[in-house]
Amino acid sequence: MRRVRWRRVREPLRRPRLLLIAPFGSYRTVPFLAAAGARADVVLVSEGAANVVSSGLPGLRLPLHDLDACERAVRQEMDRGGPFQAILGLDDWGTEVAGALATRLGLAANPPQALAIARRKDRARAVLQAAGVPVPWHRVLALDDALPALTDLPYPLVLKPVALAGSRGVMRVDDEPGLRAAIVRLRAILGRDHRAVWNRALIERFVPGFEIALEGLLVGGVLRTLAIFDKPEALDGPFFEETYYITPSRLDAATREAVRDVVERGARAYGLREGPIHAECRLNAEGIWVIEIAARTIGGLCGRLLRFGTGLSLEELIVRHALGEEVAVGARADAAGVLMIPIPGLGLLKRVEGLMAADRVPGVVEIVIDAREGQELVPLPEGASYLGFIFAEGPDPATVYEALKTAHGHLRFVLAPVWRPTLMPAGEAAADATMTATAMPRA
Repeated sequence: MRRVRWRRVREPLRRPRLLLIAPFGSYRTVPFLAAAGARADVVLVSEGAANVVSSGLPGLRLPLHDLDACERAVRQEMDRGGPFQAILGLDDWGTEVAGALATRLGLAANPPQALAIARRKDRARAVLQAAGVPVPWHRVLALDDALPALTDLPYPLVLKPVALAGSRGVMRVDDEPGLRAAIVRLRAILGRDHRAVWNRALIERFVPGFEIALEGLLVGGVLRTLAIFDKPEALDGPFFEETYYITPSRLDAATREAVRDVVERGARAYGLREGPIHAECRLNAEGIWVIEIAARTIGGLCGRLLRFGTGLSLEELIVRHALGEEVAVGARADAAGVLMIPIPGLGLLKRVEGLMAADRVPGVVEIVIDAREGQELVPLPEGASYLGFIFAEGPDPATVYEALKTAHGHLRFVLAPVWRPTLMPAGEAAADATMTATAMPRA
């Protein structure tokens, strides 16, 4: 009798699915797509009439302002392709939407209320103060009402919008006339942003001192420090453009742990328990002051600075944690830094000179110019982007800082003026056209 052997055919393991909510034009999208694509099947969410992804990558166009519609669309996608293991947002707004959707779908996530607090500077200040976390004196202003008397305030102050990122709209003021002028300017900025909370602003006491940034990962409510960045140049205003980030920090171990503890207390006060944290703090003789705690990663291309002892990038670390995997963190051995190239003024970019000389500076590893010829450059406080980035590595933070500064000194940005048409009454326009025609020479 012939024996028949049955061999069990193993079905291929199904990869987890990840829903990635990315804002249009975000620097974070490409590195997160690369990191997530290596671990999961990614569906990229964009907002607007056109999808930001090619036909080769699944994508959804969702009205992020309408959570009910988003939920319906995501459930339809799950019926088609299977459940999602995680939803990850890449900016402040996307993180809040991701948390709300994940909660509705029964996925692990930070409470939506905690993410809303992290995105709103006015709510964050109130929560931190109630929890005993050191924050500057502050007051909320209702911009659509008649302003109260502004003479009894502890000048100098910082005026800032409650829900814009990247130092946009943030201005230092030293007296009442300066504050009133800044409020007019901020109203104009907020009036051009459809997501801005335009009728509220925050004023707070200017905190002098040394500024640092902490990049961390919350795991079960415990904050793991991924990096602390020094900002070696004073940020005293009148605007607060980010420039140099250098790691590792030159702060001593006790101070670094104190910073971590303050930021962890702040995140706990918000209600955050999992995921990335980017915090800004100022240090002076009075202590450690929390300027901001955001429930997202560092902005721009700055995540390139973080390559951990395990060989993981920052984005790979965040994706693995979102998917529920264990992650180990080890610091890189050398020093690294970035200069977020400030915009030199308002104008149309004609060309960038000195790139070859800047690239030859010892320690410089990459120069990225994002702005293109003919692009309009808008500086702070109205602007919302950087001209580009310079990256450097070296044996110590001082060497890295000097390399970045030297490279930036070689660059020259040639701008053309921006001419904007102005509308005039019909009579004046006709008279102006007549004068112009009269003044023109004959052919």
